[in-house]
Amino acid sequence: MIGHKRIPSREGGVEIVVDELSTRMVKLGCEVDAYNRFGYHVSGKEFDEKRERYYNGVRIFTIPTPSSSSLNAIVYSFLATIRSLFGRYDIIHFHAEGPCTMIWIPKLFGMRVVATIHGLDWQRSKWGNFASKVLRFGEKMAAKHADELIVLSENMKDYFQKEYGRETSYIPNGIICPEHKEINCIKEKYGLEKDEYILFLARIVPEKGLHYLIDAFKDIATDKKLVIAGGSSHSHDYMDQITTMSQEDSRIVMTGFVQGEILEELYSNSYIFVLPSDVEGMAVSLLEAMSYGNCCLVSDIDENMEVVQDKACSFQKGNVEDLKQKLEELLTRPDIVEKYRKESADYICGRFNWDDVVDRTICLYMQKEKGK
Repeated sequence: MIGHKRIPSREGGVEIVVDELSTRMVKLGCEVDAYNRFGYHVSGKEFDEKRERYYNGVRIFTIPTPSSSSLNAIVYSFLATIRSLFGRYDIIHFHAEGPCTMIWIPKLFGMRVVATIHGLDWQRSKWGNFASKVLRFGEKMAAKHADELIVLSENMKDYFQKEYGRETSYIPNGIICPEHKEINCIKEKYGLEKDEYILFLARIVPEKGLHYLIDAFKDIATDKKLVIAGGSSHSHDYMDQITTMSQEDSRIVMTGFVQGEILEELYSNSYIFVLPSDVEGMAVSLLEAMSYGNCCLVSDIDENMEVVQDKACSFQKGNVEDLKQKLEELLTRPDIVEKYRKESADYICGRFNWDDVVDRTICLYMQKEKGK
């Protein structure tokens, strides 16, 4: 596995997917190596000190990288790929467009390569012009050289067919049906009460649309709080912008990166969950929020609507006024909130299953020729 920051980790959707795939494959008798990236990430510098050799049966290789955020990913991808050439692997599985820039290297040696495109990363506004071109190059390399290409949405499947004439396999992310947690830690730490806060939980980067949510929330007369849970990722200017905006409203609570018990309590006790993204692949946080039985309000991009179907509310992407109106409706209509709560968990847990994801991925691994 190449392309994630590190496992175990909840720093992003890629990390969660690699974790679930790797550990579940090991339980099925596969031998799996994961190439972690050394360097500061969303969860903090202290996590770099935990450099384990094995994690739940998965062998871990930690690849040294420079501290520069602009060079970190590309150096990691190159070094991890070169190291993998000596692993005698049946499959090398690349994750995300950036690491796929190196996919041609193992193909030179006749190795079988699978790639998962988690989203059209070059569209994300946090990347400058050069970085976007590199990501687009990675996308082209995946389309051209991957023996099997996995996408997370039907929209991306159509995109690769139209753009490259490339057939892909649609294998969405999975979800684990969780147990609800009573309020404890988040009351102590942040003063939160059940059903008394709106939850945003994602990386704080421009494409997640958090600025729309803050602008809309500021103009709403409500005693409920807005909880912003997540860390930055190569978007320090945007993080500064969000921090400044949040400081202007005492109802806004910024928790930073969360995991474990705090994460579970936040999902379990929110009034509604909001994901106002401009760009997504397949948002793991949205799957998780619905699995906890949350009423969700999402931007109407194809990738979100494909997940929620008619089991959540939506607003027009980037439209602050529409977002404000939908928030006000949900804040004054607890009956609507309750309706979506009753439907969301059973629907999402029944539709997206990790065991099915792993089985379908292994089937692709075992295919010897494209198209079979």
